[in-house]
Amino acid sequence: MSLRRLLGLSSAAAAAPGRLRRRSLATAATHPSWAIIKRNSLAAYDGMAPVLLYDPPHVSDVRPPMHLIQTSGTPDPESGVIQLFPGSVCAASGDGLLLLSYFEVRMSPILAKYDKKPAMADPDYVPDNRFVCNPVTGEMSRLPDVVPHHVREAMCGSHMGLLTRAGRGHDGPPDGFAVAELQGNQMVRFLSGTQEWETVAVSPCQLPHAGQMVLDREVVAFRGRLWWLDVTCGAISADPFSDTPELCFVELPKNSVLPAAAQERCGCGRPHGCGRSTHRRLCVSQGRLWYIEFSPAEPFLLSTFALDDEGTGWTLENRLHLSSYQGMARHLPSLQVGFLDPLKANRMYLSARVAAPKDVKGTSVILVVDMNRDHQILSYPCIWADPSFVPSVFPPWLGSTRIPSAGLVALDLL
Repeated sequence: MSLRRLLGLSSAAAAAPGRLRRRSLATAATHPSWAIIKRNSLAAYDGMAPVLLYDPPHVSDVRPPMHLIQTSGTPDPESGVIQLFPGSVCAASGDGLLLLSYFEVRMSPILAKYDKKPAMADPDYVPDNRFVCNPVTGEMSRLPDVVPHHVREAMCGSHMGLLTRAGRGHDGPPDGFAVAELQGNQMVRFLSGTQEWETVAVSPCQLPHAGQMVLDREVVAFRGRLWWLDVTCGAISADPFSDTPELCFVELPKNSVLPAAAQERCGCGRPHGCGRSTHRRLCVSQGRLWYIEFSPAEPFLLSTFALDDEGTGWTLENRLHLSSYQGMARHLPSLQVGFLDPLKANRMYLSARVAAPKDVKGTSVILVVDMNRDHQILSYPCIWADPSFVPSVFPPWLGSTRIPSAGLVALDLL
């Protein structure tokens, strides 16, 4: 299968860094060519801007209004129950749409005045809300809140991907989208055309070991397929629009393959888990799929590999020894691999935590490394302690495009 180019990427140059961009259709022409979206997301209260788009390396933020997320009443003030709305930007399509997920969590009160135990979540009350969002126009489409029981049982929800499909297979605005997650030998998916959540069996492929893959990190949309990463062995992809999705496996570079036991497990309760490596990721840049890797031991190698045109293997493109970079030593213990600039594959974005005094919430720093120039590194402070981001490319036509909702409830952030 040829994987020569990514649908929907724009090559427009970014404007001056730091300039705030507006979201309305009338000003859509002023949006940046791409943005770094903060993964953790909170609902916006009255008077707060729902979308803040900045030119990289500054971080953009998506915060849907509270009234779009809160689908039930407010707890009785006398009960002491705390109502929270944590959320995240789960994934980005190749043409700028975002998949958002929010949970309405109710916390039980702390009964004793001096009880140091944290408030506990009510396990019987965690309704979830998922949306597809156009961050340039502010439009949102709410996915069905209630999914069939057998689908919910199969769903983890932590690593869902978003894939769009353009009309008649050409570049341009999409006429449909799919939200999907792989769970063992089945796929949990939502198609805008059917407006339903369902599970569908996937056609298996040859894997390097008998156990199930642990699908780690974010899901990437590339060339009409969604790609998941198992950081121990390789990437697996599938077309969620297919009646019978066929899996395709690409093993990691030879020296990157790890024993299966090296994978971590998350707390989702699924037998195959979904690990949490921060040193290995997939990303898309300049129309190619990349595997990027940081080795957290001397000499602290940072490597980028590009998928070949046949989609069967990886080619080493760049490798740097970060231990030789001045000022990097303090960042290496907490360094996290981010992504390549979607429009410039030589520019790598990393992040690291910044140490803080005891009882003071820490911050982080965004590091930008030029993979073609030794010792060329830039750093930018970030106010968030959890440096986790989603790169999203905005084609020129995104500001005049509506989400292919196919009858879904269309909402507006603005």
